[in-house]
This record gives sequence, structure tokens and C-alpha cells, in this order.
Amino acid sequence: MKVDKELMRGSTTMIILSLLNEEDMYGYQIISKLKKLSDSIFNLKEGTLYPILHGLENKGCIISYWVDGEAGRRRKYYRITEEGLKFLKGKQKEWKLYTEVVNKIVGDFCYE
Repeated sequence: MKVDKELMRGSTTMIILSLLNEEDMYGYQIISKLKKLSDSIFNLKEGTLYPILHGLENKGCIISYWVDGEAGRRRKYYRITEEGLKFLKGKQKEWKLYTEVVNKIVGDFCYE
């Protein structure tokens, strides 16, 4: 089943920060893990991911660093910062409230 992109848009930043809270990752790794964990519901393109990462970096929520990989290939990794953890906690609280209210309004029928 496809999910409307408008529904996903509001949660993408929180989801990316949640993944980075587990471990530092490079861009393609974020895309792959997100696709796998979501059973392909979240299938971000690089053109969507990198502007989000750059915005989070500009806000001080993440930092980036380069690592030399196999065969001399360099990868840019991203790490969540203390500011990013605070931001993530706030977004998680917002998400909890939002989903509780929506579920209260639409009821259990939507899960049938």
C-alpha cells in the first residue's frame, strides 16, 4: 500500500534523527535502512534526503565528517548532536500527542 507523501513529510526529520540516534550513518545507508525498516513505505531519494540533512546540520542537530572507506572511497557520515537529541525528544512528544489525537478522532476502524 502506498502512503500519501504529505503524511510522510511531517515525520521524515524525526525518523532520520531517530536512525542517527542509533548510529552514525552515511546518506545511502540512511536511505537503505529506512526503506528496509519501513517495508519500503519510506523510499527516500537522494534529492529528498540531502536537503533534510543539510537543514539539520545548519540547525546544529547533526554534524558530518568524512571517513575513508574501502577502495579509497570517502563517505560523509552524519552524527546526531546534543541539540539534535533535544530536538528529537520534542518531535517525539509532538508525534505522540498528534497520533493519540488522530487515533481518538478516527477510531479503531482505520486499523481493520
